[in-house]
Amino acid sequence: MSNRTWLGLCAGAALAFTGATGALAQMYEKIMLVNSTGYTIAQIYISPATSDSWEEDVLDWDVLDDGQQFEVDFRRAENTCDWDLKVVYSDGSDAIWHGLDLCEDWHFELFYNARTGDTHLTASS
Repeated sequence: MSNRTWLGLCAGAALAFTGATGALAQMYEKIMLVNSTGYTIAQIYISPATSDSWEEDVLDWDVLDDGQQFEVDFRRAENTCDWDLKVVYSDGSDAIWHGLDLCEDWHFELFYNARTGDTHLTASS
């Protein structure tokens, strides 16, 4: 094998590795939200962390009862991994998380702590 062929193979392998690494950094286009709060969620908003708007309710006209899960299927043109999430309960109260990394995580479970009055989120990939 000539040096030129060997260099070409090495360059091709390097490009393939770089392309694979870039693909891994892309945002998930589907995320799963699990409601383990004990309450009904009436609205869910997901928007880029840089946005000043919550955009549309991804539940549309539906609700997410306790124990249910909801798959959010979206394709965004924004070139970011950082997203904000807002849930609104059926009584109008809400919980907000900023800077969720949708390039790292795609499964989110929501919990409510009645003692503290806080909703927390666990994320996994």
